Amino acid sequence: MSFVSRVAAIAAVTFALCGIAQSAPGLAAELDRTPIAAAVPIVSVIPAVLTTTATIPTLTATPSVQSGSPAAQTVTVEAEPEKFDTLAEAVAAQDDGEADVAVRENLRCLAGAIYFESKGEPIEGQLAVAEVIMNRAKSGRFPPDVCDVVTQRGQFSFVRGGVIPSIDEGRPSYRTALAVAKVAMDKAWDSSAHGALFFHARRVAPSGRFVRVAAIGNHVFYR
Repeated sequence: MSFVSRVAAIAAVTFALCGIAQSAPGLAAELDRTPIAAAVPIVSVIPAVLTTTATIPTLTATPSVQSGSPAAQTVTVEAEPEKFDTLAEAVAAQDDGEADVAVRENLRCLAGAIYFESKGEPIEGQLAVAEVIMNRAKSGRFPPDVCDVVTQRGQFSFVRGGVIPSIDEGRPSYRTALAVAKVAMDKAWDSSAHGALFFHARRVAPSGRFVRVAAIGNHVFYR
């Protein structure tokens, strides 16, 4: 083979190799795409995810006991006091209904104070005495219990050794005092001595600075 022929043959082989090298990437790309498409089923995966998400339970409004619902709590509605046209009517309407021990004891103490301090006074004056005792029990300046207010040392002259003297409970004046005590405790009538914490007989001059609230019968009431 001549020199020229050898050069031509080498050139032809080189050209053929270059053509194969240039076409290889395209073939590789085609070969790579096919297995990827077969191995990763994209279309089938997405519906599976969506289906799983769709089956998650949703929150619904179901009947349940909530803190503010009637089934969860008992609503206590206080009965409004019976309305009366006069204080005398309110006193006359009181009866000997049953009451628990604490209420009976407080009634007894309050009625005793009314009886000893104002049994000769008009019923408005008797209610005002009861108002003073009830106000003291709520004021924070005196004992919080009605009986303790009545028997507090140095407050009411009829108390002896911290004890209320015995009373003939059959007396009409005591029955009236008891009825007035019930009116006061039930708030069945507004006393004209509203807010009063002290009282004294008209003949006594008060010492200290007090605000006069009312004068009823033989008593003057202050706060």
